[in-house]
Amino acid sequence: MPAAPCSRPNHVRPDLPSAPLGPGSLTWRSFGDSRHLLLTGRAGVLQTMHPAISQALLDHSDYFDDPIDRIARSSGPILGVVYDDTADDTGHSVRDWHRKIRSDQPSEAGPKGYRALDPEVFYWAHATFFESIIVGRALFGDPMTQAEQEQLFAEHVTWYRRYGMSMAPVPESLDAFWEYWDHMLSDVLQATTVAVGAMQRTKMPKAPLRIPTAAWTLTEPGFAYAAGFVTRGGLPPKARETLGVGWTAADQVAYAGVVRAIRTAWPLVPPRLRLLPRAREAVARAEAQATTRVAA
Repeated sequence: MPAAPCSRPNHVRPDLPSAPLGPGSLTWRSFGDSRHLLLTGRAGVLQTMHPAISQALLDHSDYFDDPIDRIARSSGPILGVVYDDTADDTGHSVRDWHRKIRSDQPSEAGPKGYRALDPEVFYWAHATFFESIIVGRALFGDPMTQAEQEQLFAEHVTWYRRYGMSMAPVPESLDAFWEYWDHMLSDVLQATTVAVGAMQRTKMPKAPLRIPTAAWTLTEPGFAYAAGFVTRGGLPPKARETLGVGWTAADQVAYAGVVRAIRTAWPLVPPRLRLLPRAREAVARAEAQATTRVAA
């Protein structure tokens, strides 16, 4: 008798669209934009609404004690997967850091525990970064055309391959991605302990970066409120509904005012501050390499 068809997922997925990821790509031009700092809270909440990610943070992270430092520690390497000369090595390092983040104990993640390197879990975190680029353009610049979104999707496939993870969870097209996104919002994401805690946060105990403690004591309440407001405003309505986050028409008007203010002020920002450091270094390196090639 002939062998039964193999039902295992194709982990390589050569059929997926892909596009170069480097100088000139949409991802390079957008992901390192400093304005995306205003979307990190949004992406973080969407990630932690996944039960496995929430439980992993509870078990292995100081997220509640020092959320800003946790974001700062992870954001550099994530940017490096896009911008580093050795991006594949950076991606493999990010993957390998997650190998020990697992548990077989019943928890919020489910009766069988969780693995940070579960392909479905790992891809969800990546999906929030890809989607945030589209949202960021819509908020702070010109919304992406359909063709640009298609290109960005192909670039996001190249980007995700750099982790050396199974490609099985990756949707086959941009349209399939939006179906996946709606499914995650409706059927998978939950009001997890970490996500709800982030929405209820009114204080950030530790001063971020190099801000003096005395100055942080004075500014922390306002910073915490503003960060929470921007995060709530950026969330998809379905996510706010799942989390039980109230959002009024007046809130929406105020949020639109914040977005307009950022758009208005952006041309006044010095060019060197418009990119995050890792992206700025990569752009400078690419320009120097291009100059060298021309000179040769």
